[in-house]
Amino acid sequence: MSNLYSHAESNMRKTWIYLAGFFLFVIAVGWMASYALNSPALLIVAVALSIAMSFGSYWFSDKLVLAMSHAKPIQKSDHPELYRIVENLSITAGLPMPRLYIIEDAQPNAFATGRDGKHAVVVVTTGLLSRLERVELEGVLAHELSHIGNKDMLVSTIVVVLVGVVAILADFFFRMAFWGGMGGRDNDRGGGQAKLLMIGVALVFMVVAPLVAQLIKMAVSRKREFLADASGALLTRYPEGLARALEKIAADPHQLRSASDATAHLYIASPFRGREKTSWIHKLFMTHPPVEERVKALRGMKE
Repeated sequence: MSNLYSHAESNMRKTWIYLAGFFLFVIAVGWMASYALNSPALLIVAVALSIAMSFGSYWFSDKLVLAMSHAKPIQKSDHPELYRIVENLSITAGLPMPRLYIIEDAQPNAFATGRDGKHAVVVVTTGLLSRLERVELEGVLAHELSHIGNKDMLVSTIVVVLVGVVAILADFFFRMAFWGGMGGRDNDRGGGQAKLLMIGVALVFMVVAPLVAQLIKMAVSRKREFLADASGALLTRYPEGLARALEKIAADPHQLRSASDATAHLYIASPFRGREKTSWIHKLFMTHPPVEERVKALRGMKE
C-alpha cells in the first residue's frame, strides 16, 4: 500500500517520463519530415506556428473557458463556507487565493483554470455545493487547487504545443507529397532506392504520428489527474473524502448543460452521461482515468 507522498511522487515522475518521451517523439517526426522533404527549416516553422497558436489559448484560457461554461463570479458573502474552505486549503498549499465562480447546474462538478497561481480560477456547480458533505467538498477543492499548484495548465500547454507541432508537420508533409515536393535530395545522399525507402517509411510515420501524439497527450492528462488526486489527499490528509465525492459525482444522472468537448477535460470527472465506457481501447482516448480506478487508488493510500 503506497503512502500519500510516494503516490504523488510516482505520478509526477511518470508525467515527466511521458513528456520526455513526447519531446523525443516530436524531434524524430521533425527530423524524418525534414529529411524526406529536404527542408531543415520545416521543424523550426512547425514549432513556431504551434507555439504562437498555443500561447493565445494559454494566456486567455480562463476568460475563454468561463465564458463557454456560463460561470458567474461569487464573493465571500455569497457562499461564506465555500470561501473559507478554499481560503484555508490555499494557505495550506501555499497558493494565492483563487477567484471563485459558480455554474447554475444540478450536476455536481468542478474545475480549475488560469495560466498561473496569480490568475487561477476555481469553478463549482450549484449541484456540487448541495450534494456533497463538507469533507467531500474539501476533497474536490483540494484536487482543483492541486491542479493549480502542480502547474497543470502549463504542462497541458506544453503538450498541446507538441501535438500541434506533429499535426503541422504531418500537414506539410502530405501537402508536399501531393504536389511532388519530396524529390529534392540527390542520389549521392544514399541512392535512389534508399531515398524512396526513406520517403515510404516517413509517409507511414506521418500517418501514424498524429494518432500517437494524441495518445501520449491523453496519457499525460490521465497521469495529471492521478497526481491531482494524490496531491489533494495530501492537502486534506483524508483521501476518503475525495473518493466519496468522486463516487457521488459519477453516480449523479444529471447532464451538465454548459459542458462541451472543448471544456470536458477540465472537470474533475466527465460532465457527460451515457458515454462511460471502460474497454481498453476506449481508455486510451480518455482524458481522465475511470472513476473506479481513481477511487481504488485513493482508498489504497495511507499517511
